[in-house]
Amino acid sequence: MHCIGSTYKLVEIKKVLAPGYVFDILPAAAPREKPVSDRLRPPRPRGTSVKEDWRAWLPEEKSKVFGFYVQQLEASYTMLSITLNEAIELRHEGRLTKCFQTMCVTPALCSRLTDSLSALLRALGEHANHYGTVPNAAPLDPANFNSSKGQRSARMSGLLSHVLLTQRSQFLHKVSTLEEMVDDLGRDYCDTAEDLSAGAATDPAMLWQAADEDHFDMNTCLREAIVLLKSFLLALPEDQIPAFQRTVSSQMLAPKAKPPVRQSVIRHRRMTQIAGQ
Repeated sequence: MHCIGSTYKLVEIKKVLAPGYVFDILPAAAPREKPVSDRLRPPRPRGTSVKEDWRAWLPEEKSKVFGFYVQQLEASYTMLSITLNEAIELRHEGRLTKCFQTMCVTPALCSRLTDSLSALLRALGEHANHYGTVPNAAPLDPANFNSSKGQRSARMSGLLSHVLLTQRSQFLHKVSTLEEMVDDLGRDYCDTAEDLSAGAATDPAMLWQAADEDHFDMNTCLREAIVLLKSFLLALPEDQIPAFQRTVSSQMLAPKAKPPVRQSVIRHRRMTQIAGQ
């Protein structure tokens, strides 16, 4: 079955995050406090840990940069999440034709998210490597991933973080690991969504489970990247902000590598429980 996208309307995202939004990885700082402008409260110095960084105040210019990139990423993620949830609801209602049409939209939304997220991660790594920026970084927690593949990658990353001696090398390794995970998740999700939208899968339940796991782990990677961005900006000298923004822009415009040729339509995927289903 081919996509029938001419009459399908995507949800317009006008408001992405409320100020008190609680992240899955780290909680927002003082969600009930009344916001205080930078003119009334000077930014605190960067902390000695990722948790302290997350609670620290960013100077006005850095705060604008942080908010801009987070809003763009959250908008892309929200559109993917809403559309996938709608497809799942249509499947539960037995409206399979409409379900397949809706699912057919999601690969493009997934690529929009993963391309932007990978570009930001590459920019973080490139700038930190070139300028010697030393942000704080915490090892990935396997408990924050739903798939066995994601959990294995997180465990391996945690083990290597104990071997890497410098704080900068730990940051660069985490950025590289997340970028690889995001690219893999994006390819896996798009392949799965295409199989489901075709409506000819021999084991659709397995593919729906795989799509749910990929979506869950993409959300985790997004949260981890946002936390990394906050720590990075705290360590970034003010005069390097324009250079970092140029690096992000150049990575966004970089040509995308062609995905490998698929060997089969149905793949053997992990079989963990679907979260929330």
